[in-house]
Amino acid sequence: MESRGARACLALLLALFLPLAESASLPEFDDAPRPREVREPEWFETSFLDLRDDLAVATGAHRKRGLVVYFHQEDCAYCEALIDINFGTEDIRRYTQQNFNVVSIDIWGSREVVDPQGNILTERQYAVREETNFTPSLIFYDAEGNQALRLRGYYPPYRFRAALEFVADGHYRRESFRDYLAHADPPPKFELGDLNEQEFFSPAPYALDRSRQSAQLPLLVFFEQRDCHACDILHTLIADDVDTLALLDQFETVQLDMRSGTPVITPSGQRASAVQWADELGLFYAPALVFFDTRGNEVMRVDSVVRLYRLRRVLRFVLEKGYLEDATYQLWRRRQQQ
Repeated sequence: MESRGARACLALLLALFLPLAESASLPEFDDAPRPREVREPEWFETSFLDLRDDLAVATGAHRKRGLVVYFHQEDCAYCEALIDINFGTEDIRRYTQQNFNVVSIDIWGSREVVDPQGNILTERQYAVREETNFTPSLIFYDAEGNQALRLRGYYPPYRFRAALEFVADGHYRRESFRDYLAHADPPPKFELGDLNEQEFFSPAPYALDRSRQSAQLPLLVFFEQRDCHACDILHTLIADDVDTLALLDQFETVQLDMRSGTPVITPSGQRASAVQWADELGLFYAPALVFFDTRGNEVMRVDSVVRLYRLRRVLRFVLEKGYLEDATYQLWRRRQQQ
């Protein structure tokens, strides 16, 4: 049996080195739309889109743990990163192939899909029903056809690898993905660098209650953590972009350390600490940007890798109340392009 000292040493090593591994694997790319050929790997399944059959093949003849449905669209920089970087990493590709079959869905497609429960709808209807605001999005179905995990947006290899293991090893049956990640990336017990301070962040105390009286501005909460490479990159991009800063000025904007005990009154009027609120929201990635309307209802969240093009358009989507007219951000974005 390992000693308490050995366990403490292991936790310290994980806290020191896993964030470094994450930062080293966080790709930097331009997400502005441009013609790009995103080729799917040859080992993706050739499917007639009856997901019941696809699941039966995956868990039966192929003896795998489940089925992954991959939602994509043309000219998607984040899809390109998933295919080229994540699935281009040998251990991720091999582990995915060993444990899952992957079926792709074009979020604008018209092909007929039969979901694991037998419902019939088009690819586009399926994407809207599953609230696919961002591509790539992935739904992991277990052997019984239940959703084991859902990823909306692009995650760097470190987080994506953890998601694969979370489902393949059955951890989803016992705990949330947030709790699972805490085992591998425990809250550090030593002094870390501070959060990135910005002039547009409102100071404490964080009395965000909008349940009794509507606010004048929508609310944007940046959930971050200290020594967060992804947070550093986002703030660097924002600081140099006049258009993004002008959009942020139209929000009440708050920054919280999602691992801290900072007291907050949430938009619904509940008293909580920052870590309790982040847990209630199910956040597991930093930075996570959560948007609320003037009455305190959550209308949008970006809890995956985001660059300036996507961020600016999400800010406009919320400011223009696009969520009142379109079921997803993607539908609004396409309508803006017409």
